[in-house]
Amino acid sequence: MGIIVNKENNNDELSRRINADLRAKAMETVNVDESVSDPDLAEDAEYLRDLKKTGRFGWVWAVLIILAALSMVSIVFF
Repeated sequence: MGIIVNKENNNDELSRRINADLRAKAMETVNVDESVSDPDLAEDAEYLRDLKKTGRFGWVWAVLIILAALSMVSIVFF
């Protein structure tokens, strides 16, 4: 005795239902709070509360560090 199963029909229906469920959950997540631009809420973490973002001249620090590294290399090898 055997059962003939049409696998394509089951997978199509199952895939359609899973996709609809995931789409509905995604829409619920997006609509929870539209005022929050960062969905993972990393900026609301306790250890980040008192920190401020890098200013407009943050690139100056990177340039100074690179120049210091180059000067150390030139002192050691030349």
